Amino acid sequence: MEKHDLHHEFPKHEERIHELKLTNNHFKKLFNEYHDVNKDIHSMEASEKFTDEELNKLRAKRLHLKDELYAIIEPKLKTNEQ
Repeated sequence: MEKHDLHHEFPKHEERIHELKLTNNHFKKLFNEYHDVNKDIHSMEASEKFTDEELNKLRAKRLHLKDELYAIIEPKLKTNEQ
């Protein structure tokens, strides 16, 4: 099984992740939810008691959470075009 915890997903941002967990409640909530979903996926894969639909639904949720977390970790620079 591959590791999908955020420290493996974003190794260059380990310090930023730690900082955000301490200072940003929204990030912390998403981080904890990501961790829980990731744990559920690993449990399902280990037990082999799941349908493809159930597993794919959780994987999609994990991906969505990872995208949300990354947007906070590394926000896009906003430019004013005039």
